[in-house]
Amino acid sequence: QVQLVESGGGWVQPGGSLTLSCAASGTISNIRAWHWFRQPSGKRRVLVASISREGYTNYADSVAGRFTISSDNDKNTIYLQMNSLGLDDTAVYYCTLDSGEVYWGQGTQVTVSS
Repeated sequence: QVQLVESGGGWVQPGGSLTLSCAASGTISNIRAWHWFRQPSGKRRVLVASISREGYTNYADSVAGRFTISSDNDKNTIYLQMNSLGLDDTAVYYCTLDSGEVYWGQGTQVTVSS
């Protein structure tokens, strides 16, 4: 019923920047919050950033000051601006939508490498 489509992943050199997008389609109501997670290969999936319906944001300590989450609820789309990327930021990035049920995107690979 609800699909999340992510884009913007790819290869970037250390110190570079990328912006991820996640657009939701389908019947969406009662949006509570959006989240970005990431999962490095062979490691645990962790929460990176969140934004509530009201626009309040939270960040993991590992990305605070470097990443910015934003949302356009009229377009049912969120973004993750990533700056000063390092090797430890390499991961599959997932967006989620909390609207009563929780929906997950397919994930997009971000690889930071020289």
